[in-house]
Amino acid sequence: MHTAGETTGWEEAGWEQLGDGVARRRMPGWDETVGVIAGAAGVMIVDTGATVRDGADLRRAIRGVLGRDVTHVALTHPHFDHVLGTAAFAGVEVFGAAGLADLLRRHREELRYDAMRHGVDRDAATEAADLVVRPHHHVHGQLTVDLGGRQVLLANVGPGHTAHDLAVLVPGRGGDREIVFCGDLVEESGEPDVGLDALPHQWPGALDRLLALGGEDAVYVPGHGAVVNARFVREQRDALAERFGVSRA
Repeated sequence: MHTAGETTGWEEAGWEQLGDGVARRRMPGWDETVGVIAGAAGVMIVDTGATVRDGADLRRAIRGVLGRDVTHVALTHPHFDHVLGTAAFAGVEVFGAAGLADLLRRHREELRYDAMRHGVDRDAATEAADLVVRPHHHVHGQLTVDLGGRQVLLANVGPGHTAHDLAVLVPGRGGDREIVFCGDLVEESGEPDVGLDALPHQWPGALDRLLALGGEDAVYVPGHGAVVNARFVREQRDALAERFGVSRA
């Protein structure tokens, strides 16, 4: 179980501790979730914020609590508020769903304009888009990453919210439940955002795969909003299926 001292450290840094060595922060501005998972030899951050400055602030905060730097980045999907801080994490291993790297290469300008449209300062958006980091590791199905005494499972569970949706499963230990970082496949603070790059007819199936990954007792961490359970994910799946006329087997 996590110690009181560790919990206090995360809380003082503005994070919510979810388990032993696992925490998340709801970022100001767009309320996107950023996660952190610490093993004995490595530290993974899940998504990196909307600007290079966001990423730098996150890097300093994590170092301040853990006393060491991030070594791995997992990007859940290619929206500006989840990927544009990655350039602040120089020299780390970056993971994303298969096809994400090519999309970020081809759509750099779209990322910049989308960030500006949502209120990011022009210079900050331009800097982040110019420095956008593409994944080095492409997850086609599932991939296990060893952080030292902690195995983290990356799963390409999409398409749904986008064509490149990645979930991150942290197995439970020390009495903690399994934790699933869902990206924007799940949103608690409002209805799921169905943008132009969404595949709504495939989204319910992606949530079925997410539920199979985590199981009934897991903690599910949405891309936006409060932590939820499997029942919430099922209800959101059913609402999306009804909204878009997807038949349920």
